[in-house]
Amino acid sequence: MKRKILSVVLIVGLLATLIGCGSSTEKKIEDTALGSVQETESTEEKVLRVGIECAYAPFNWVQTDESNEAVITTSNTYANGYDVMYAKKIAEELGYTLEIHKIDWDSLILELQSNNIDAVISGMCMTEERMQSVDFTTPYYYADFVVLTRGDSNYATIQSINDLSGAKMTSQMNTTWYDVLEQIEGADIQPAMETLPASIVALSSGKVDAIVVDKPSALSAMKSNPELKMIEFEEGKGFNISEEETNLGIAIRKDDTELKEAINDVIANISDEERESMMEKAIEIQPLSE
Repeated sequence: MKRKILSVVLIVGLLATLIGCGSSTEKKIEDTALGSVQETESTEEKVLRVGIECAYAPFNWVQTDESNEAVITTSNTYANGYDVMYAKKIAEELGYTLEIHKIDWDSLILELQSNNIDAVISGMCMTEERMQSVDFTTPYYYADFVVLTRGDSNYATIQSINDLSGAKMTSQMNTTWYDVLEQIEGADIQPAMETLPASIVALSSGKVDAIVVDKPSALSAMKSNPELKMIEFEEGKGFNISEEETNLGIAIRKDDTELKEAINDVIANISDEERESMMEKAIEIQPLSE
């Protein structure tokens, strides 16, 4: 009888010792019906490294603080915008910790191929040329092309891209926006600008007469530059563009099929209404609209 009591005391003492001591590895102690103890180590933290340009409002931008649920980047800046919201949602759904890498536009695909990031979420069109280097998820946004000009410009009332003959035109380098300028017969095409904000400055200052951007970018620009005017064309009077030029996808390395499939599952469960709600919020909170 004393041996039984002593055994119980020893077991209780052992349990108290286990519960009272901490360790660097999280352990969960579970009591079963038989009074035994199980320890299960937590899984290693998973990190999703996302490359974003952070210079393309309302899709992405940098700001000085964490307001409006901005995310700190690896360069110690804060990033926000539609792409950041989308990245946060994907990471949350897949159980990843999100890590935002602020990367220049021209270096995004190179950084992905070099395995320095896991995905690019940066308003990137799913062109055949890019598909030779990387894979894309299903589209996470569809962006129509529009013309942005000044409200007092001679081009403020145009009805067709043919009416832009003679206009000084530009847009951001290495984008499908700049590529479609060649469809405007007689346009005076200027050198491409390094960033979207630089394109808007060139337009506002009168260096060019008009630029081509997607509709969300135009709406964003007009919030901070009320003198600008967006022009949408009727069918048959605008640019000849394919789905690959308007469909925005998330770039993934070609060998990373598991991540691609997982992200596609998340995209499939985000409704059009939720996408538009995120975009409306991004346009509303962008720093330049304040």
